[in-house]
Amino acid sequence: MREETAAPLRRTAQCGALTRRDTGREVVLAGWVHRRRDHGNLIFIDLRDRSGLCQVVLRPEESAEAHAAARDVRSEYVLAVAGVVVPRDEANVNPGIPTGEIEVVARRLEVLNRSEVPPFPLDEQEAAASEDLRLKYRFLDLRRRPLLKALTLRHAIALETRKYLDEQGYLELETPMLTRSTPEGARDYVVPSRVHPGSIYALPQSPQLFKQLFMIAGYEKYFQIARCFRDEDLRADRQPEFTQIDIEASFVEPEDIYALVEGLMRRIFQAAGHAFPDGIPRMSYRDAIDRFGTDAPDVRFGLEIRDLTPLAAGSGFPVFEKAVEAGGVVRGIAAPGCARYSRRELDELTEHARRFGASGLVVFKRQDGAVHSPAIKHLGEARAAALMDRLEAAEGSLALVVAGPKESAAKSLGALRLEMARREGLRREGVWALLWVHAFPMFELRPEDRSVTPCHHPFTSPVPEDLPLLETDPLAVRARAYDLVLNGWELGGGSIRIHQESIQKRIFSVLKLTPEQAEEKFGFFLQALRFGAPPHGGIALGLDRTVALLTHSPSLRDVIAFPKTTSATCLMTGSPSAFEPEQLEELHLSLRRPVQPK
Repeated sequence: MREETAAPLRRTAQCGALTRRDTGREVVLAGWVHRRRDHGNLIFIDLRDRSGLCQVVLRPEESAEAHAAARDVRSEYVLAVAGVVVPRDEANVNPGIPTGEIEVVARRLEVLNRSEVPPFPLDEQEAAASEDLRLKYRFLDLRRRPLLKALTLRHAIALETRKYLDEQGYLELETPMLTRSTPEGARDYVVPSRVHPGSIYALPQSPQLFKQLFMIAGYEKYFQIARCFRDEDLRADRQPEFTQIDIEASFVEPEDIYALVEGLMRRIFQAAGHAFPDGIPRMSYRDAIDRFGTDAPDVRFGLEIRDLTPLAAGSGFPVFEKAVEAGGVVRGIAAPGCARYSRRELDELTEHARRFGASGLVVFKRQDGAVHSPAIKHLGEARAAALMDRLEAAEGSLALVVAGPKESAAKSLGALRLEMARREGLRREGVWALLWVHAFPMFELRPEDRSVTPCHHPFTSPVPEDLPLLETDPLAVRARAYDLVLNGWELGGGSIRIHQESIQKRIFSVLKLTPEQAEEKFGFFLQALRFGAPPHGGIALGLDRTVALLTHSPSLRDVIAFPKTTSATCLMTGSPSAFEPEQLEELHLSLRRPVQPK
């Protein structure tokens, strides 16, 4: 006679979904062993799936077979458990988890798969391993709750974005991943073509030209959650491949984009469970640089930069006099309550300012009704007090003053402002400060050769009244560009675009592109502009950075499923990797090995 075998267990409930209302219910759970606690006749297993945890109790009197099987179970084994939901004793209720009022008494346990011992603990909120180890075993790191929560929120934000933009009449349209190389501010990742020997495709740095072509084609409202690629030096807030919420519309002004994005951000904040701030204030680029030293200011706190140049001129203090005579500035910030800082702390601040371009730091303190500074012997008490008054430095305040070129003074004071905020705990989590920064310069000078280059990209429209300056004073031309900033991080940027071929050609001329070069690089786009291009504009918002900020994640790697390291490598898959000779031959490529240092 053939033996009867039990049918495989099939899941009927999720671990994190059971509550006291399920008491008495027969369930089958399936998931991973989060923790196991063996008390002899009583074995507890915290079983985990995507929905959360549930405590499973195994007793020999309920099922000797299941109890015996549980003795061999280890962390990260995959189990199926059949049992009944019962309420926990009041003394054992765990208010820290949604299933803390119940447990499942197991009557059958099936080991679906075993696991090796994980290289790091997966049951801790904080990572207990180096980031390199976590990235090597990313498939295990993704089981940790913080990453699951971040990626679940990422899904919710993407879903809410699609719903909101659909309600506003936008079409989700795709653009090519294999295209031609066009200059957009960073190096392209390239893909060799097998069928066109010697030619390459470029992976898109953004869908910029294609979304403009959608506008020229008459689609009027486009969006895409787009993958983008940039070969640039990386840091915590950059990845070689990233995702942006890409939006473009016809017949719009900046105010239309502001209103659209404000509505979208409200929905995104709601999806993340955060209160949306009342309105988004505006600030010009020039104000942002002058007051905060950066075009992406964190306005959750003060410590604003003040100009001391008129008071410093003719002061007799050589450091100030030299800077003013050279056409530079004297500027500073005041930190309330920080006159207590020690000599060592002030030396650290001086070194911090030097790292960002300052030649040094002049320090003032207001204590015991007087101003104290090594510079007083040159300035005199009256002028030093006037400087402190200009900085609004009250009793107990520390003033940090920089003298030098305008750009380096802004950069170093902006960095000092953030450093003081870090030391004093002013950048508070849970406080959200959104800001529109607008009226950017159209062009800037490239540091390496002082040539003119676009601040955003060459398809940004100049402010109409600045058009006469294009050829005579291009650095004075303002762009119809805008950035959205959250807590000192640029969430995204956009602009009203050029829709007239004549203006686009003038921009190319300012950038020293000959008509032949412009035609070679952008001929298809210039041709499209000749066929009734409408006025249009848009914005691209960083999805990765938005999720990172709303989850208080210190790195984009914490909100991307399979990220790269700061050297653009994947420790899990070992990419980039070498090509086989046969592959290179098929692509008509040869690789030159780097010269090894002697």
